[in-house]
Amino acid sequence: MNTAIAMDDHVVTARDLRKTYRSTVALDGARFDIGAGRIVGLIGPNGAGKTTALKAMLGLTPFDGELRVLGKDPRTRRDELMNDVCFIADVAVLPRWIRVKEAIDFVAGVHPRFDRARCERFLANTQLKPRQRVRELSKGMIVQLHLALVMAIDARLLVLDEPTLGLDILYRKQFYQRLLEDYFDEQKTIVITTHQVEEVEHILTDVMFIRAGKIVLDAPMDAVGERFVELMVDADRAEQARSLGPVDERALPFGKTVMLFDGVPQAQLARLGETRTPGLADLFVATMKGTYA
Repeated sequence: MNTAIAMDDHVVTARDLRKTYRSTVALDGARFDIGAGRIVGLIGPNGAGKTTALKAMLGLTPFDGELRVLGKDPRTRRDELMNDVCFIADVAVLPRWIRVKEAIDFVAGVHPRFDRARCERFLANTQLKPRQRVRELSKGMIVQLHLALVMAIDARLLVLDEPTLGLDILYRKQFYQRLLEDYFDEQKTIVITTHQVEEVEHILTDVMFIRAGKIVLDAPMDAVGERFVELMVDADRAEQARSLGPVDERALPFGKTVMLFDGVPQAQLARLGETRTPGLADLFVATMKGTYA
């Protein structure tokens, strides 16, 4: 297969990405593909390489390996690339002294696909006023301003790096729900980095777990549900269950054990105990232990 053609079939394609900071390896041969019209969670603990991977995609850091974003190498064609890409870090990046109107003016000045009219239509349904400063806004109002700025940019690729850091669960849910309802469509791709798995699980189409600079799980969410099964088993059947090769297990009270299986048919496991599809958080914890993948 022609490598160039294969790489252009995706919004993002990475092969053997490597990045070191002195003696620290941030990316260690990472490989992944991101298709169009997907919402992808890049999930890992602090220091796993999430932000470095984003910086590479955005042309903000040098790296070794092959990387194409919207068919372009971000190392050499970053200016072109940023016409179709929007990058938003956490809400804390909004300066506390800036006024609502000034924030809008700034984004309008730096991004060619910013739609001021759309931004103002969104703000018309809020309590935000043009001359209010960020320091005068509640957390919920900051979320609304952040959303208005994001959703007014008609980018093919939206990259969110810990976008709800420091917000409580109510405002995190509000942010992601509005993003899903008012922004996302089949022409856009969203990449979200976070280490708070539960806050994004309900909106993801795909998930990538990153550990020590390597992608250790890369799958659509529906495939994750088919592939992994949790089994709660009593002590008298624990050894029989272990013979099927669980990838992780944890003890519960009263002699019960929960085991996580990869690729073992649910019907086979159901003969030994109670089965269920694991939550993404449980799968993440098992992956980060390094017991498999």
